[in-house]
Amino acid sequence: MIILPAIDIKDGNCVRLFKGDFSTVEKVASNYMETAKEFELAGASWIHMVDLDGAKEGRPVNRKIYEDVAANTHLNVEVGGGIRNLETIAEYLKSGVKRVILGSAALKNPKLVKDAVVKFGSDHIAVGIDSKNGMVATDGWLMQSNVDELTLIKEMIKIGIRYFIVTDISKDGTLSGVNINQLKGLFEATDGKCNIIASGGVHTIEDIQKCKELGLYGTICGKSLYKGTLDLHKAILLAEGVN
Repeated sequence: MIILPAIDIKDGNCVRLFKGDFSTVEKVASNYMETAKEFELAGASWIHMVDLDGAKEGRPVNRKIYEDVAANTHLNVEVGGGIRNLETIAEYLKSGVKRVILGSAALKNPKLVKDAVVKFGSDHIAVGIDSKNGMVATDGWLMQSNVDELTLIKEMIKIGIRYFIVTDISKDGTLSGVNINQLKGLFEATDGKCNIIASGGVHTIEDIQKCKELGLYGTICGKSLYKGTLDLHKAILLAEGVN
């Protein structure tokens, strides 16, 4: 399993939200590049980055930040937020970003997702499944749909998606532990046909252990790293099975 430390960007700052609520924005680091390099020194091979402004506006807002990290670290950059067309995907991948995340677009424009997989390959495209009570949320989590998460995942698998970032919004930024029942249900229901990345609620090394035991592809860690309840280096060693 891989560990993906997270940096969310709003107004150019490294921030975290509580349950996806933009009114709870909290600055957690002073410099995105210094933070990314700290993650790299701790042994991270991937970094999960979200353009919160982009998610709200439906277009990339902080793109230069992600491109900067991709160009000036050895980290594999995974980025989402406001990606709504093939041109944006192409620009990100050309700049060195390894994987882009389609969230709202997966629900509103599945043709875009299919075209992206065909054009860029399944290794470079992920779908973000953000849900409240099992129902998919969109537009920076501001809107809730009437589509359940498993239905959307199965539809995306059919068109070639292999990577899913699954977030329980009620857990995000709460340090209350991962929703292991949700993750287990989705993992079993998809028969291991996709790579699930858990997001939301990670608090301690026990959460990493649970995700690893479940057989997930990856786990995203954000607030737990900034608050010091999780040691990134130890989490990586556990995830990779290094004693």
